[in-house]
Amino acid sequence: METFQQRPISIKLWPPSQSTRVMLVERMTKNLSTPSIFSRKHGLLNKEEAEENAREIEEVAFATANQHHENEPDGDGSSAVQLYAKESSRLMVEVLKRGPQIKEDEGPAVSDKIMPSHETFFDISGGRRDFIEEQEAEELLRPLKEQGNSYTKICFSNRSFGIGAARIAEPILVSLKNQLTEVDLSDFIAGRPEEEALEVMTIFSSSLEGCVLKSLNLSNNALGEKGVRAFAALLKSQSGLEQLYLMNDGISEEAARAVCELIPSTEKLKVLHFHNNMTGDEGAIAIAEVVGRSPALEDFRCSSTRVSSEGGFALAEALGTCAHLKKLDLRDNMFGVDAGVALSKAFSGFAGLREVYLSYLNLEDKGATALANALKEFAPSLEVLDMAGNDITVEGVPAIAACVAAKQFLTKLNLSENELKDEGAILIAKALEDGHNQLREVDLSASSIRRVGSRLLAQTVLLKPEFKLLNIDGNFISDEGIDELKEIFKKSPELLGSLDENDPEGEDVADESEGEADENGDELESKLKHLEVNQED
Repeated sequence: METFQQRPISIKLWPPSQSTRVMLVERMTKNLSTPSIFSRKHGLLNKEEAEENAREIEEVAFATANQHHENEPDGDGSSAVQLYAKESSRLMVEVLKRGPQIKEDEGPAVSDKIMPSHETFFDISGGRRDFIEEQEAEELLRPLKEQGNSYTKICFSNRSFGIGAARIAEPILVSLKNQLTEVDLSDFIAGRPEEEALEVMTIFSSSLEGCVLKSLNLSNNALGEKGVRAFAALLKSQSGLEQLYLMNDGISEEAARAVCELIPSTEKLKVLHFHNNMTGDEGAIAIAEVVGRSPALEDFRCSSTRVSSEGGFALAEALGTCAHLKKLDLRDNMFGVDAGVALSKAFSGFAGLREVYLSYLNLEDKGATALANALKEFAPSLEVLDMAGNDITVEGVPAIAACVAAKQFLTKLNLSENELKDEGAILIAKALEDGHNQLREVDLSASSIRRVGSRLLAQTVLLKPEFKLLNIDGNFISDEGIDELKEIFKKSPELLGSLDENDPEGEDVADESEGEADENGDELESKLKHLEVNQED
């Protein structure tokens, strides 16, 4: 049987990740607002105008390159990437030659924009975080009242609406019902008394009832069951939602049941985020029902929700029906070993899984081993593996190392706050030796690692062409070991994270033979040479 090193690796360069697209916008914004030969001749764009143009340039360049890629789907995407960069550069030069278009007391010169003349995204979240009353609401929302506007996305986040302001928004939102597809009402009632907040939510819900939304964000509103039911009219009218965000909403057991009850259909749901709620086991069972009827689900987050074993079992069973899952985040719950093992069985259907966050779930060695074995077998394109804080010891590391060795697309590995010790660190380092050319970040902080393990890990990751950060702080590395690490990273010190929390007098203070072992051929490494990373079943 062939090992993974012998299998041909097909790397798709298109489409770029969302983080790459955001990074390009940021870079172009900086270039457009930095003094240059063009700005001396045509004037300098302010940051706001530069960012607006950068976003438009990126969207046009992406659309052009994506259309090109669709015409040759069997390619690796390299020509699309080249066109994306070329088109971005060309359009940026055009904007620089044109110069600034926004003058004091004037809006942008619409005829000179590189995108179609109609705006699609209305966003008031960038202003000061404050209460909004009638007069300010009239002023802020005036663009939404313009005849023939093309707004399809609205964001009212970060501004607190009172009843008066909600009444101003009401007829405006009603007039937009037939065109809105994305609505962000996160953090829009902050500081309001409960009675007023519930009335505001009811007004917005009624105003938006019947919109055919793809995305709805109600996060950061301390909803509880009353708040969820205040949005009943809006939620009940949604049958085509693709994204639903209910984070930091005080979603209790009763509120979770209300969510399950009020959303009529989730067949098209691709993103469901439930971070930082007090859902508990009974609430998780209700959310599991929503998950179970969401066959298109790609991104599920149920982190920091106080879910223990019973809820973990329910979620694991429901997730088994989500064959399209790409990102799973269950961090900071109390699943325990048995729920971890149950979850591992669901992984057999996750062929497209790219990111998995399983930290602080009380998995221990047995649960971590079961999950690592499943991931190794069924997630060929895994990019992010996070299993921090699970009481994993050296006994659980071989399975994890075997999984890591098989994941050639891995970009980030987090095994921090476990009891890996030097033996575990060396196994992980050996697992990363061959390939892994996309690896960017490794975190084995607070893992009881000493000099030998830290050194081998450092030597291994430094060879990876895309590597950005090694975090091994909070360990027991001797002063001599720290000096070695600094020497290893002397040409690229930014790749080594802080070592301020390292304790050179920790567990290894009693091991007086450490120095001798290092000087006489790295005794520990020698002892571990027979420990191979098993890549086969």
